[in-house]
Amino acid sequence: MTPTYRLWQRLTGLPFGNRLFSLGMVLRVPYFGTILPTVTALRPGHCEVSAPKWWGVHNHIKTFHAIAACNLAEIAMGMLAEATVPPTHRWIPKGMTVSYLSKARTGLYAVARLDGIPDFPPEPLDVPVPVSIRDKSGIEVVTATITIRVSPA
Repeated sequence: MTPTYRLWQRLTGLPFGNRLFSLGMVLRVPYFGTILPTVTALRPGHCEVSAPKWWGVHNHIKTFHAIAACNLAEIAMGMLAEATVPPTHRWIPKGMTVSYLSKARTGLYAVARLDGIPDFPPEPLDVPVPVSIRDKSGIEVVTATITIRVSPA
């Protein structure tokens, strides 16, 4: 079990534990704080993160900025990777493909999910992590696939 996942399990048993976890995540990766994220679910192969719509993520037409949505996708992927990749390995983003499907007029909710957790071999492995981002009414507004390179530590 990874240190990040152990911390999640320890904190989510406390009142506002997921917010404490999210604050710790932002302190470790300050750029993530620009979208005010909250991790709402985390386990190996799965992560859910929400972000409110506020003026700091607005674009010129006052919808959720496309790059802010990419930031949300990266948070979901990163926390999934932190909960999934064993401590014997390390991971780093290698590439990202994104499709903007609809204007995001509300706060957003990202789900990163692996259909199966791969065996992590002794040689480097590329793992595509799909991320779906939906608005508050459930409409999918962005999809992303972020490929991570996983290699022995």
